Amino acid sequence: MLMSTQANRYAHQLLDARAQVQMIPPLSANGPLSVADGYDIARSMIDIRTAQGETMVGRKVGFTNRKIWPKYGVSEPIRTPIWTPIFDETVRFTEDNRGIQSLDGALQPRIGPELVFKLNRTPAPDATLEELAECIEWMAHAFEIVVCPFPEWKFEMADSIAAFGLHGSLIVGEPKMLSAASRRSLAEVLPHASLSLSCGDELRSAGFGSDVLGSPMHALWHLHQLLKIQPQFPQLAKGEIVTTGTWTDVCPIKPGETWTSAFSGISLPGLTISFV
Repeated sequence: MLMSTQANRYAHQLLDARAQVQMIPPLSANGPLSVADGYDIARSMIDIRTAQGETMVGRKVGFTNRKIWPKYGVSEPIRTPIWTPIFDETVRFTEDNRGIQSLDGALQPRIGPELVFKLNRTPAPDATLEELAECIEWMAHAFEIVVCPFPEWKFEMADSIAAFGLHGSLIVGEPKMLSAASRRSLAEVLPHASLSLSCGDELRSAGFGSDVLGSPMHALWHLHQLLKIQPQFPQLAKGEIVTTGTWTDVCPIKPGETWTSAFSGISLPGLTISFV
């Protein structure tokens, strides 16, 4: 377990690297870093960013797509999801599911298509999957821009937790309000939905809702369960948004490109984002 002073030091180091748009060696290069250490740094990050005037608005669940686990991790593949807090400074909503996004300050940016839930009530600690679904107000499609301060995207799991979960920004499409019947069917419908991701006229990637821990609902459930054993963090609460993980591998992006997505099997519009 890290001393609080060391966790704070690492948190400031990562924040400085982000502010100065500089890459740094993985924190684990300084010595062994456990998953618990990564979350200690994330806890320090919440305190620092809140003191600086940012507002925590939700959580990102990362590495929920089992198909991409073998591609990440140095000493061993990443084999379990992680989560990180997200703040108002990095979340924006599109108009008509279209937008323009600057990549200034984004280190090694990549794009991942995700599904976002917003909670309209606080889940009970012992809520079942069905009861958790009843807490969802709306869902929306989103593009997460992920960034990495570590050279060549090489890091250990604890590094990724500490480094904002590799979160850069979240671009959220039009929310779809959910009826009671829709909420009850989420866990069954979402695994069968598919998504395509294109750059210009070229298909770059595709995936299914089932690739996200079996269903994005299961990703939300995983987060709810994990927070039960992390008392240092606030539990899920009314008003939070939770982005549940990419449906495809994340793809490198650069200024001048326009990316689009399209769903099948679920009535959500795709997104079109141009990068500058």
